[in-house]
Amino acid sequence: MTFSPKILLLTALLGASSVVFAQDDSNVSGKKWTLDECIAYALEHNIQLQQKAVSKQQSEVELEAQKAALFPSLSFSTNQNASWRPWSESYTNLSNGTMTTTSSDVNYTGSYGLNANWTVWNGGRNQKNVEKSKLASELTDYETAATANTIQEQITQYYVQILYQTEAVEVNKQILEASKLQRDRAKVMVEVGSIARVDLAQLEAQVSQDEYNVVNSQTTLENYKLQLKQLLELVGTEDFDVATPAVGDDKVLMPLPSVNEVYQQAYATRPEIQSGKLSIESSELDIDIAKRGYYPTVGLTAGIGTSNSSGMDKSLGDQWKTNLSNSIGLTLSVPIFDQKQNKSNVELAKLAKISSELDLQNTEKELYSQVETYWLNAKSAQQQYKYAKTNKESMQESYDLVSEQFKLGLKNIVELTTGKNNLLQAEQQLLQSKYTALLNVAMLKFYQGEHIQL
Repeated sequence: MTFSPKILLLTALLGASSVVFAQDDSNVSGKKWTLDECIAYALEHNIQLQQKAVSKQQSEVELEAQKAALFPSLSFSTNQNASWRPWSESYTNLSNGTMTTTSSDVNYTGSYGLNANWTVWNGGRNQKNVEKSKLASELTDYETAATANTIQEQITQYYVQILYQTEAVEVNKQILEASKLQRDRAKVMVEVGSIARVDLAQLEAQVSQDEYNVVNSQTTLENYKLQLKQLLELVGTEDFDVATPAVGDDKVLMPLPSVNEVYQQAYATRPEIQSGKLSIESSELDIDIAKRGYYPTVGLTAGIGTSNSSGMDKSLGDQWKTNLSNSIGLTLSVPIFDQKQNKSNVELAKLAKISSELDLQNTEKELYSQVETYWLNAKSAQQQYKYAKTNKESMQESYDLVSEQFKLGLKNIVELTTGKNNLLQAEQQLLQSKYTALLNVAMLKFYQGEHIQL
């Protein structure tokens, strides 16, 4: 039995998951996991979701950086220099009637400045960049929800496969036990001459084949459990097992909503649709930002600074006071010829919007196709289940009758084997239709915004 519905997305947004670098498997080993427990554990421990949580934090940091760009910047700078003149000559200085002779090989100079810059207006690009960063943060939320959706659908598929395979193992075991009983009866019948030894040999071969079927179905079951365990990020839990809830006809044959009803509800809530709409909005914002590249930029600068130098007859404090200077300036930048850079940016932004619109149309088409596929699979499986259930009862009754007649020598080994194969096929059809219907019904309700339940 193979389920292969395309993995899509969850409606509820998932917040940032706590990052877990180590986990104690002693708390999870030895228990039988329900579907709810599997989903809850995966949403908390899955590495992909933890990575999405980091991406969310990164987008929030970028948003704060864009907000900070609206404010002025302030910086302090200093410059200290020393010069050495090994062959300098002394010189005489006459000041206030006093003659002094000075000879200095090393001179020191220092400057200090406090500078402020502020982009007063650049066409509103900074404000628009803040809006774009907010949209990017929202997109991260939808991407997280999409990843959570994918994980939940994968878990459900594996879980249903495990339920199906668990019943398949039991069916194969029952078939094996029936084959062993027939073989044992055949041995007695050979001794009394009721059947030939060749018939006994065929029954022995059938027992071997049934034993192989049991081992093969058990191996398949363990493989599905391994895949589910890996999806849950469980390491070292060898005795992993799942709970097997009772699946009655009420769940399998549950009334189905219409395709349009499911699609309309999915369209209103699914994160892939909301993400597509948000991408178009972000593209429109990019166009607006690109157009503002044609606008002038107005900037304001201000500074205060001073300096000092050695070899002066003033103290350091007096030099700082004397050399203190203040400045304020206004800059205006008007784009005149930019080698078509702004024009190219606008055109590229418009093309990106068209691409986003096409992506949304494709997503809408895929969503409808997926809903329709789930609906058709559920409808078909329900109809097959009704037939398979009646057919299985008929094949069981027929096989039981053939088995009794075989013991009485009224049926040969070929008729017995045929009856057994028909029963096995009927069992497989019943199980396949049962769990195919169960999975697809659950997915339809999931697309309607409900929690996944089996």
